[in-house]
Formats: sequence, structure tokens, C-alpha cells
Amino acid sequence: MAAGRALAALLVALLAASAQLLQREASFTISPRTADNITVMIKLRPGVSPSCQIRVKNVIRSELKIKPGENVTFTFTCSTPEKHFVMEIQKNIDCVSGPCPFGDVHLYPLGLPRLNRTFIWDVKASTKAGLELKFSAPWLRQIEPGEMCPDFVSYNINSCIDMATVNIGTFCRNGSVSRVKLLGGVVMSLHLPWDSPLTTSGFNIANRASIKRLCIIESILKGESSITLMSPNYPLGFPEDELMTWQFVVPSNMRASVFFHNYSLSNCERKEERVEYYIPGSLSNPEVFKLSDSQPANIAGSFNLSLQGCDQDAQNPGILRLLFQVVVQHPQIDENVTHLVDLSKEWNMTVTIHFEGWPRHIPLMSEPICLICKDPRTCDRVLTLVSGAVYEISFLCKDLSHLRITAEKGISCVDLRWCQRKIYSLSVPKAITQLPIRLHKFIWKLLAPDLVNIEITSPSLKLQQHVPEQRCNTSYSYSIASATPETELNVGIFCPGGSIEKIQMRNNITISLKTFSKGFLNESNHQDLKMSFVPHIKDECTFTVSPDPKAKVYLQTPNWPYGLPPYVSISWYILVPSKQVARLGFSKDRMGIACETGRAYVNIKEETLGAEETVCREDELLPEPRNMYHNFWVNVSNCKPVDKTQLTLQFWVTFADKQIDLGVILAVVAGAGVLAAIGLTVCCVKKKRKKNQNPMVGVYNPNVNTQVPGKQGLFTKGRKNNESHVYAVIDDAMVYGHLLKESNGSVAPEVDVYRPFDGPIGSVPPSPPPLYFRKDVKRSSNAEEPPPLTDTDHDTYTFAHQKSGQSEDNGDTNEKNNGDMSVSLLENKEQDGLVE
Repeated sequence: MAAGRALAALLVALLAASAQLLQREASFTISPRTADNITVMIKLRPGVSPSCQIRVKNVIRSELKIKPGENVTFTFTCSTPEKHFVMEIQKNIDCVSGPCPFGDVHLYPLGLPRLNRTFIWDVKASTKAGLELKFSAPWLRQIEPGEMCPDFVSYNINSCIDMATVNIGTFCRNGSVSRVKLLGGVVMSLHLPWDSPLTTSGFNIANRASIKRLCIIESILKGESSITLMSPNYPLGFPEDELMTWQFVVPSNMRASVFFHNYSLSNCERKEERVEYYIPGSLSNPEVFKLSDSQPANIAGSFNLSLQGCDQDAQNPGILRLLFQVVVQHPQIDENVTHLVDLSKEWNMTVTIHFEGWPRHIPLMSEPICLICKDPRTCDRVLTLVSGAVYEISFLCKDLSHLRITAEKGISCVDLRWCQRKIYSLSVPKAITQLPIRLHKFIWKLLAPDLVNIEITSPSLKLQQHVPEQRCNTSYSYSIASATPETELNVGIFCPGGSIEKIQMRNNITISLKTFSKGFLNESNHQDLKMSFVPHIKDECTFTVSPDPKAKVYLQTPNWPYGLPPYVSISWYILVPSKQVARLGFSKDRMGIACETGRAYVNIKEETLGAEETVCREDELLPEPRNMYHNFWVNVSNCKPVDKTQLTLQFWVTFADKQIDLGVILAVVAGAGVLAAIGLTVCCVKKKRKKNQNPMVGVYNPNVNTQVPGKQGLFTKGRKNNESHVYAVIDDAMVYGHLLKESNGSVAPEVDVYRPFDGPIGSVPPSPPPLYFRKDVKRSSNAEEPPPLTDTDHDTYTFAHQKSGQSEDNGDTNEKNNGDMSVSLLENKEQDGLVE
């Protein structure tokens, strides 16, 4: 078997070599008759080196020209001359001084070598009697300049009027162009590849008739189809002040629509460039349109389209050109069904009805299309409706499921005094949802002035963030992103039915509602997304979260998974029910970034009096799961990360009922009793001497004379002017630390503490920490809380804060004493300090 295959391969190789030898040694004889007026020219292909040549009677040459009446025999010096040479066969036909050879045009002479061939017919004719070229089926299809035909067989038609030549167009086989009538002469070219089996020209000179215009192109359309045509000289300019016509033959039971896809206008001095339609049965023939108008659609039967130029400005003529499409399809079942779209009460909104996938996917010229009509004759693939008007539209489409709606609405704040009191509803108008077309996307562009921010709320449904562990399964979702170019922040994807009550953003916002199923038509009636303008907020974005006590909520940083932008701070405010305890945990143990400039932090703080704040840097472990007994903040602040590292964090929150531990209650009561016994002595003294003392603990200045002076004049400056009343403010633990000792030592007072959280509870997130702070301190027991968590925090930081305004109050009190140095040290500590 193998030997047989080898023998067969050898025979094939020998036959190929023999064929090449025969081709190289074969001679060709061309002898065009004088009466045929044919000239044959063989020349090198452009850009090819002369490694192959032509031998004529032992004379080597690189090109060969054979004139009418000559007889030339020649050979090629290579086996593949088709790679090196091309051939032109030109026939001159005179229809002015002699009879015109009507009928089929033949490919002559025969027996030509197999080279890429161009047949050229130069026909001279009078402008008073134009020429008609008729093409045999399957007719021709016009192509754009530079486009190639699938079989590499192409026709080029040029009109010759006096000394001017106009390129009517380039055509491939298999189309709808059946005839071309031209004013004056014509130069017709047929390009054939060397291996083409074509033996006929495919056209004939049919007739002579005066057409009084540049040309007439006839196109026969059968069945559902689509064709593209161009003006002469496209993409260069249509001749000045010329007129041409396209004739479309359409079956009476079909409908045709015209679409202008590419056009430009010249600079007219006189007249006006326009298109004219002659539609049988029309009451206003010809119907005149500008090139910028929507062209007629849903035309019943055959019609004509003419293009009229103008007298151009000699100094700046400009270019008149046109590329258009004609689509033919069957009448639609519901073409007489109209739909009312009332946008009269809408403001700053546009509605676009389009084919599925638009604008990324535009149906091919050959595809059946869906048309949207503002009236029976004004239809297009894309229809845009604007607010403030009422439309009556219809659809020419077999399957409306291919159509989509995209809408956009802008909301901006012009008058700050008015817009800050208004709540805007972000819901899809019923004028859109009542159409039998699926809403693809509705976009709200929210614009706020300086120092005013935007708040998004969902009072009843609330929002769920789409995360891998908690995916949206609704019929629609919202994509929220910053619309400020300087801050590209994609907040995330959200759907109804979650735990996020409110989102506040510092920048302008774009909200995109996108639908996924037909169920949106029912769910759209329950939308409750609201928007309002609010005062300036601290972070780029703040979330208010009110989780379902029985659910596990996942939250993640914006710009997922690409990371927060540099120096951006995001906060979450989580509401904890009074009888519940929240469990907070992070999905990974580190932030996973390295900072090039600045530091990244995670801040956690409960909203309760005296609560400590936990802060973690990017180079430290994140806190392990912990219990939170009050509403709390989670803040993430980014640095400028080094290349290829991004800050992406995800955390979760669960809830459980609070457990009351009797042992803890007894211990707390016992501790409170001891403190109360001590407090009685102190408080009683305090109340006997002065009740309005500042609740601060002070250390008296030891460098000042403590003796009560006999005369006021002994002081070199008054009590208000010297520093003898200055106290160094310290924490309670410094004075009563020996009473708060635990098994592992006493609570050390804090020094150089972190800047306190000074905003109102529930309104401002914790601040990013400074560069220097101390490690965690032990927490004292709280009578309202269960015992401390057993979870161990790794490298976390907490801070004890002094209340704002304390030092100032102390100063005021001392000034009221006005020199009285006999006040006891303990009088500066009130009862609430002991209870703390």
C-alpha cells in the first residue's frame, strides 16, 4: 500500500514538472484582425522584478504590444508567467461615425495565455444618443472602492462626455443591477484572474436612447433583499450640476425602504442639492427631500430615486457624494398597529428604539431588518424620541423580540435652595414600559453643583450588592458609577431586595438600570429607588446598611475587582438592632497591597459613648471575626499602591440574639457597688463645695506658691494672668487605675492618643488614623454587653478619646474661681466620671 502511494506521488510530481516544461516551451500566437480594432498589451505586473521575460524570434523583451492586423508568436522564459505579467485587451468601438454593434460583447481574441486579463471596450457615442448596457443574469452588485469581489471578477464602468470621464462604479457578479444607461460614450472594463473559467463578457450593448442626464441605473429586486449603491465618482465628488437616476423594480407585494448611510454636500452658489422620488400612486410626485432628511420607507412597489447637484463655488467646491441602502421585505402583519408614546411631561430625557445589539452590532445589508416608524413613510432601524412630545409609532418587524429600548434622563441641581428639598423618583416611565419591546437599559445622569452631593435611597426594597457569594437573581439590576472624569469609581452592581438603605456619593453619578428578562414588566411597578441632593460628605462614598437579622450580608469595596483608586476613602454604617449582636468578619486576613505613598487603613468603631476604635494598616493582619453590640462604622482608606497591587476588601455581617450571662451581671453589680462606695465620699465633697465644676481630673501645678496670701498685692500678676491654675488633663485610669486592676495587670493610661471621633453619632464615619499611635488596650466590662470576645486581634489598634470641650470648660471654671487656691483637687471630678 505504501509503495503504491509513493509511486502515485512520483507520477504527480513528474506530470507537474512536464506541465511546467511545456508551459515554458509553449508558444502563443496572437493575430487580431484589422477590422476588429483590438490591441493586445502584455507587460510586467507593478512591483515585480523582471526575472521572467518574453521571447519573440530570439529577442528578449519585458513587454509586448500587438496592434490590429499584426501576427506575433512568442514564448515566456519562465514556467509561471502569471506571477510576472498582466495583459490588457482593448477594443475601440465607434458608434458616432459608423453603425453600433448591438448585441452580446464577446471575449476576443481566443487562445490567449493564462494571465490576469483586463478587457477594455472603449465605445464612442454622441451625447444626443446615449448607450444602454444590459447585463445577463445574475446581474451585478456595486462595491465600494478598494473592496474585492469574491471570485476576483469585476466590472468597471466609466462615462465619457467630451473630454471628461466619470467613474459610474465598480461591480461584482451576482447582484441586482440589470441595466446602465449612459449619456455619451462609455469605457467598460472586465477584470479576470488568470485561472478564471469565464468565456463570455456577461453584457451587451442593447440600445441607444437620449436620457438627458448623466446615467440611469436599473436595479431589479426580488424577494426580501438588501442592496447598497453609490453616487458616481464615490467617494470623490459627484459632477457639478449633474442629474442621475436609480430605477428600482420591486414586486407589487413587497415593501421598499431607503436609508442614507454616508453622504456629504458641496458648497452651492446656485440651486440646491437634493434627492427626488417618483413613487407610483403618490399625490405629490416628485417627492423632494434633502440628503439630511429621513428618506421614504415602506414604499409599495417600484419607484425612482434621482440625485441632483448644484452650481458649486469655484473657490471652494466641496464634495457631493452619497452611499445608500435599499431594503425590500414583505409587508408586516402589524404595520397598521400604532403605539402612543407620551413624553410630554418628561424632562431632559431621550428614548432610543433600536435593533438588538446596537450600536455594536448593525445588521448586515443582506439581513432582514426591523424598522421603527414615526409615520407610515418615515422609518429607520434606529428611532430616537425626545421628551416634551407625543409620538405615534409603529413597527415593521416580523419578530419584535429583536428590538430594544435604551433611554437616558438627566437630573441636575440648578437652584440649590429648591433642589435640596426635593426627592426625585428614579423609575422607568410607563410610556416606556407599556411598549411591546424589552427595555434594555435606562440611564440616569445625576449632576450636583459644588459642595453638594448625591444620596440614593431604596426605602422599602433596599439594595443588595452583587458579589460572588451573594449574586443578584432579579429581572433587573442597577450599575452605579461616578460620572466625574477625575475619579473613575465604579461603585458596583446592585439589585432590589437587600440591606443597603442609602448610598451617598461625593461626585456626580451615573445609574444604569439593565434588564435581564421579561419579568421586569411586572417588577417595574414596584420600583422605589429615590435620589436627593444632600450637603457635602466626608468620604467618596458612604453606605448605610440595615441587614436582615436572619441573613448573612456580604459587602465589598467599589471598583471590584480592579481595586480602589488611590487615596479614596469608603465607609459603611451598619445598623444593629437593640436586641441583636452583630458578628463582623473579613473574607481574607490581609489587605493584600503595598503602598508607594501614604498608608492604607481599615477603621472599625461602634457608635456608643467611650467606644474604642480599631485601626489596621496595610502591613498588618485584619481583625478576626468579632461581635459588635451597637451600630458601627467600617472605613477603608487607600494609599497610592505600588504597581500591580490593588486594594480590594470584602467583609460579612451576621446577627444573633443577645445572650444574658447571670455571672457577668453579678460581677458587674458587685463592681458597681465598690465604685459607688468610693464615689459617695468624692461626690458628696464635690456637691458640698461646688456642683458646676468641670468633669475633668487635673494635676495641680507644683511650682506655684500654694499658701493663701494675706494680701492680693503679693502676686506679681493676677489669677487670670498667671499659669498657676493650669492642669494637665489625664485619663480616668490614671487616677483610679488601682481600682480597675485585672488579673494581668493594671490599665495603663494612654499618651499621645489618636485624634478623637468628633462627629455626631450616626452621621460621620471614623477618621483615618495618624502615623503614630499605641497598641490595643484592655476593655473594661460593660453592664450592657456579654463578656469580651475570645477572638484574638492581631496587630490591631484602639484609642481612648477625651470628650471635646473639656479643656475649655476647665479654663472657664478656673477663671470663675478668680484666685481662690483652696479648692480641693477632687472637686474637679464629677459623678459621671466615676460611673464611666
